[in-house]
Amino acid sequence: MAEILAPCGSPQALEAALRTGCDAVYLGGELFSARQNAANFSDEELEKAVRACHISGVKVYQAINTVITDKELELCAEAVRKACELGVDGLITQDLALVAIVREMCPGMEIHASTQMSLHTENGALLAKELGFSRAVAARELPESILSELCALPLEIEVFVHGALCMSVSGQCYMSAVIGSRSANRGLCAQACRLPASCEKGGPEKHALSLKDMSYIGSLKKLEDMGAASLKIEGRMKRPEYVAAAVSAARADLSGEKPDLRLLEGVFSRSGFTDSYLKGQPGRQMFGFRRKEDVEAAAGVLPELHELYRHEYKRAKVGIRALVVSGEPCSVSMTDENGLSAEVSGDPPVKALNRAADEEYLKKQLSKLGDTVYEAGEFICRISEGVTVPASQLNDMRRRVCAELDRKRYEHYTRKPEFVKKQFSFAPPERNGRRALRLYVRSAGQLSLLEEKDAELIYADPALCEELLAGGFEKERLCCVMPRFTFDEKRDIKRLGALIAAGLEQIECTNPAHIRIGRDLGLTMHGGFGLNAANSAALRELKALGLRDCVVSFELRAQEISALAGELPIGVTGYGRLPMMLTVNCPIKAERGCSRCTGRLFDRTGRAFPVRCSREQGYTELLNADILCISDMLAEFSSADYIKLDFFDESPERVRDTVKAFVNREKLPGEGLTKGLYRRGVK
Repeated sequence: MAEILAPCGSPQALEAALRTGCDAVYLGGELFSARQNAANFSDEELEKAVRACHISGVKVYQAINTVITDKELELCAEAVRKACELGVDGLITQDLALVAIVREMCPGMEIHASTQMSLHTENGALLAKELGFSRAVAARELPESILSELCALPLEIEVFVHGALCMSVSGQCYMSAVIGSRSANRGLCAQACRLPASCEKGGPEKHALSLKDMSYIGSLKKLEDMGAASLKIEGRMKRPEYVAAAVSAARADLSGEKPDLRLLEGVFSRSGFTDSYLKGQPGRQMFGFRRKEDVEAAAGVLPELHELYRHEYKRAKVGIRALVVSGEPCSVSMTDENGLSAEVSGDPPVKALNRAADEEYLKKQLSKLGDTVYEAGEFICRISEGVTVPASQLNDMRRRVCAELDRKRYEHYTRKPEFVKKQFSFAPPERNGRRALRLYVRSAGQLSLLEEKDAELIYADPALCEELLAGGFEKERLCCVMPRFTFDEKRDIKRLGALIAAGLEQIECTNPAHIRIGRDLGLTMHGGFGLNAANSAALRELKALGLRDCVVSFELRAQEISALAGELPIGVTGYGRLPMMLTVNCPIKAERGCSRCTGRLFDRTGRAFPVRCSREQGYTELLNADILCISDMLAEFSSADYIKLDFFDESPERVRDTVKAFVNREKLPGEGLTKGLYRRGVK
């Protein structure tokens, strides 16, 4: 049976989830939650949450899924220790630092690979399993055919089935960080994508980056039959009524009943729902935003929604046994579906002055389980003639036996992995202080005015690699940049095989899947920024996986980068239009069609953001309006082994001048240049 996994951003939402029949919940503590703006749970609230869930037989997964910095490693380890102590069932994470913490300090803790790891292929999921993950959360953008393939792999696959859709592939959105220093990967996304944007400057207001909410309600049995282990509802920022409506609808759908879609859409939607990703049909029909009528609909259904979770959801049918024997203490026992039994005793029965106690009387009093997770099943009793028991005593015994069964169920469902604290220790790699230049180019012409000594490595997409190798380019200086997203991994591997036959020796891994592919093919592997490496522990893990070096997250401050000591040489993005979004639903195609492509998007202020198309792979990248350039601040990156320059549509002359500025460590002339986040950082 696939579990219904409910979002809980507050204790109130937790109550709504439990009372509508969820099988598991995910929530965040006060630190390291990718929904920092949710109410989240204090340690005391988390302890209560685990107890309430385990009494119900419901699992608790804690999201420790933000990118972690070196100064936070000790705090992160403490959060993991607390999760072990409280009996949390599993941790959801994207940062390899947490993988290292769990492996070294509490190997008994279950870990799930967050959707922010951008796992969407067989090799990505299998690498997650190799790292110790028992479950991978699949990217939201996948069609049924790929989900089916992933579900056949030897690890659990979790599928998002209802809730908000980000325009960007999760974990690959830097828009909020670049524009407003609020990092989505740090849990503080400002949702800039929901603001007006259009392909036409000064045109009518449109929302070119805002998608409708997804809903696969109606297809849950199919996903369950496919092998999905968990059906995940998005919404840790949502109110309890939303959680109640979504869990109720999912429960009805899985049970073969008709879900109340009116309530579901009424509580929250953006111009309705979409299931186009599941069908493999992205397009303009998926776009929507929060309209006035959506808000008004929510107000109209709130009273009905409250009714959904007024009462406890019955989790266990209990067998009840009562003994009312003259001269002996009365006793009541209950046994649940696990065979767990609880028994309490009270005063002996008294002589009946009027009506003697009978089975009907005892059953009526002891079956009043409305405020518990139990419902009465088989009832057995033994009663002496002519005696009775006051109703108040039976009620007290009923409450006590339920409390004792609660305790036993909590113990039964709670597992507390041992945690042994270990110190973090990293040996920094040898630094040569050169900070060599590496160039990512989009055409052979961009290299035409450069000399071989200008760059130690040239990065290129597969098509350009084919062209360069055919033209005799030195294979030792060429690195193929793997596609950041793919719907056909087998095709990509086949193409890579042809490049290897032509002499290719090196690849850049832009996604975890490429690490497994590159290792299997015996290639030299360099890590890209998309791996979101932001701390020394993650860098050490990447080295162990076989990477030669890695570009670290450009959301780090320069001083944070300089403090890294993760045993792996590191690179820094030094020039280029930072990719703010990676999306498989092109906003320009949706608004105008490919034949009328403008190549850029405008925000409400009139700023132009170029869009880079990778049509063959089925994705586009929204680029920053400004160009990052740190040619005059290289002294601030003392630990960097190389600087990567990412060129887009620059002319050969501009490429030459940019390289010269970095070689001379001088300011590059021109408008629209920025230092990015290296000084201001992110929240």
